[in-house]
Amino acid sequence: MILEDLHVPRERFEAETGWALKPQGACRGEICVPLPPGGDLVDVGAVAERLGMPLVHDEEVGLWALGPASLEDRALPTAVAPELELPDAEGALFRLSSLRGQKVLLVAWAPY
Repeated sequence: MILEDLHVPRERFEAETGWALKPQGACRGEICVPLPPGGDLVDVGAVAERLGMPLVHDEEVGLWALGPASLEDRALPTAVAPELELPDAEGALFRLSSLRGQKVLLVAWAPY
C-alpha cells in the first residue's frame, strides 16, 4: 500500500490490506488483533506496529509504503501471493494466477 499520509479512510485500509476493522480490532479470517478505538480514519503507523506490518518512508518523494503482515518479522503468514499481472517478453499480459496449484519461485531485482 503506497500512502501520502499515515491517516487513511478505513475503507481504503481494509480494501488494500485485507484486514477488516471491527469493534474487537483488526481481523483477517479467524485472527483478530486488538486495536485502540478508531473513527473513520485509520492511524496506519499505530496499526502497522500492532499487526507487524513493515512501514517505510521516502522523505525525498513524500511517500510511505506499507507491507504485508509478517510472523516475527521473518515470514509471511501465508504462502499465497497476491495477483500479479505483467507483460511477458513478447508484450502479452501474464497473470501469476495462471500458475495456481503449481510451485512457483519469484525472483525480484532492483537496481538500487
